[in-house]
Amino acid sequence: MSERPDSLRQVVARALAEDLGAGDVTAEATVPAEARARARIVQKAPGVAYGLAAVAETMRQCGVDHVDNLIVEGKWRQDVPAEVAIASGSARSLLAAERTALNFLGHLSGIATLTARFVEAVAGTGAKILDTRKTTPGLRGLEKAAVAAGGGRNHRLGLYDAFLIKENHIALAGSLAKAVLAAHNAHPELPIEVEVRNLDETAYALGTGAERLLLDNMDTETMRAAVALRDEHAGGVEGPTLEASGGVDLESVRAIAETGVDFISIGALTHSAPSLDFSLLLEPA
Repeated sequence: MSERPDSLRQVVARALAEDLGAGDVTAEATVPAEARARARIVQKAPGVAYGLAAVAETMRQCGVDHVDNLIVEGKWRQDVPAEVAIASGSARSLLAAERTALNFLGHLSGIATLTARFVEAVAGTGAKILDTRKTTPGLRGLEKAAVAAGGGRNHRLGLYDAFLIKENHIALAGSLAKAVLAAHNAHPELPIEVEVRNLDETAYALGTGAERLLLDNMDTETMRAAVALRDEHAGGVEGPTLEASGGVDLESVRAIAETGVDFISIGALTHSAPSLDFSLLLEPA
């Protein structure tokens, strides 16, 4: 998981504070303080499990003694139910960790699973699946790591590590050429991507020196023409890469990939992935 250890600790601590508050009143009232238990975390639906580091950190912060992973993350698992981890320790601690641990695991595994479905849908085309900045506030690092676990690629992490010049930037800068020049002068070490909405904008952007063009909400016919325009402009050498974006789903992604674009960015990977189903089963130790 790419999230830095200190960041993971902080994310988990916030999640536990939200859930536990002053304490688990149910467990404290009904479960003896000295009781110990063993927990099995079970994947109940096919997909890609991811997020066991967050599970382990949740358990650790709740005082669980031992957590052992039983699988390698990032691989599609069809045969379910299947155990993915076991833990043992204080029964109260396991109960305190249960929901937060499963929330992380289900959410991140859902992202990895949806990403894997998109990656499989474009297999053989050469197009790569990208995520976006449409992430849950505070969880971007974890969610982008889940995309990578599902076989996708990470787009820029934030506003700080790459340029993406869009319509509003161009309007405020005065022109696309001015915006690209200003970006290059400010940070020549950073890649520049430019959003284009039609073939006229594509043709103009090809002359700016941008490393990538974002084909925004184009239909497949226009995308195919944009690919041909790029190839013609490049004249046999490697031209800027092309990224398709806007309204992509599992039904349309194959046709988009077959236009010849290099990347397809999909916000739904992180903002609309359904949670993968897991359960935590406890037994007295």
